[in-house]
Amino acid sequence: MQKWLQWVGGAVALLTLLAAPCAMAAQMEETAVFSGGCFWGVDAVFKHVKGVTDVVSGYSGGHAATATYEQVSMGNTGHAESVRVRFNPQQVSYSQLLQVFFRVAHNPTELNRQGPDEGSQYRSVIFYTSPAQRQVALGMIRQLDAAHVFSAPIVTQVVPLTQFYPAEAWHQNYLEDHPDEPYIVYNDLPKLELLRQRFPGLYR
Repeated sequence: MQKWLQWVGGAVALLTLLAAPCAMAAQMEETAVFSGGCFWGVDAVFKHVKGVTDVVSGYSGGHAATATYEQVSMGNTGHAESVRVRFNPQQVSYSQLLQVFFRVAHNPTELNRQGPDEGSQYRSVIFYTSPAQRQVALGMIRQLDAAHVFSAPIVTQVVPLTQFYPAEAWHQNYLEDHPDEPYIVYNDLPKLELLRQRFPGLYR
């Protein structure tokens, strides 16, 4: 009996040791939430960034009862189509994600629209999850505006994240599942090429 208990104790210790790296990796991950027009393209862009571990399309800014595509599409729910990005800060920094957001994922000077899509649900928003993220985001906006990187001022909102609601299953991985759809071909595939050109060290 004693040998059996010793064996069980050793097995538990081994399993705990093996699980430790996974737990540490999960603890190192951080979360960022961005809105920049239709979430299909923004989702695809961040999925191709090294150090990003998970991307989910969804809705932020409104309430749970209105977090459905049909309601959000009406433009009066307070929601914006968003993406939740989980990343390893040892591989890619929040500042680098912001650069991708501003320079690749969308046009931050367009108010309540992106390309062919119009309405407040397509507005440009950074939903920060910590005071540090807020400070970095506001600082980058000031820098980009001061350097006149864009021909017009940045209109991106910087607001605290209250909740993120995952979108319906058919919206997830949309570009990967529909690469030949005309909307994707004309609006979103060029973003992936732009990511590869502007940030080759981050592209995967």
